[in-house]
Amino acid sequence: MDVAATSGASSASEQDQGRIDEQRMADGLALRLRHWPLADARRAVLIVHGLGEHSGRYAHVAGWFRKRGFDVLSYDQRGHGETPGPRGALTHADDLLTDLTAVYKSYAAKHARPPLLLGHSMGGLVAARTVLDGRIQPGAMMLTSPALRSWEGAGMRKLAHVLASLLPNLPLSSGLKVDHLSHDASVIAAYRNDPLVFGKITPRLADFIFRAGEASIADAAKLPVPTLLLVAGADKLVDPSGSTAFATGASSTGQLTTRHFAALYHELMNEAEPARTQVMKQMGDWLDRLPAQ
Repeated sequence: MDVAATSGASSASEQDQGRIDEQRMADGLALRLRHWPLADARRAVLIVHGLGEHSGRYAHVAGWFRKRGFDVLSYDQRGHGETPGPRGALTHADDLLTDLTAVYKSYAAKHARPPLLLGHSMGGLVAARTVLDGRIQPGAMMLTSPALRSWEGAGMRKLAHVLASLLPNLPLSSGLKVDHLSHDASVIAAYRNDPLVFGKITPRLADFIFRAGEASIADAAKLPVPTLLLVAGADKLVDPSGSTAFATGASSTGQLTTRHFAALYHELMNEAEPARTQVMKQMGDWLDRLPAQ
């Protein structure tokens, strides 16, 4: 079922961990939803997490948005977190786009204004591709370290494409450089000890990431909504040149604001202080400048 409507004050547990629910997709899969409700909220935001992680890692981000008057929703993407099914597995190459479309439209139907969309890493790619495809049109979009380009070479990308047809859901090591998620050692420790985090990827998912990233860069000039792009210059998990190329392509639209953090690692919203506060301030300043809808 969809996220339940909320009235009155939320419990402390809901404020920290969110209210858990589920939404069933057209193919029968029930995505796990995490809702941080805010009574009388005038704005809303949907958060899309990255590869191998889950929505529960964004409780602090949800809290930051709620203090600014936002109702917040996130969900565990297919093959991730508490959504059932093989880890990182897809039935169709565009499953993640179809899922986001369904969750966003259901959430938007509950609000007078189109919710904002925030995507991190693979979630940033999923968000960008879904918007560029015209499947949804959020009020605005925020992308942090989006997976628009990989550090993998042409040979690995070709192999993923071949295996996506032969062994599409074969579990393989994702090779994510966990030590370079953040300069904050406590973030690394929490990630390593999180039972819902996993380090696998399947050929179909890898092929989707490789192809959708390059397609999004090629389509950047079609960007239809105000977008904030936050780039981690010292990113070892995704190649930040993908964000640079996207920014160049989107420059003619007048829709893109880019902030580049040269020395920071991949998880900008989880970086060591004072960098984390500086990143969030850039987000807040941009939100404050958005025109009323």
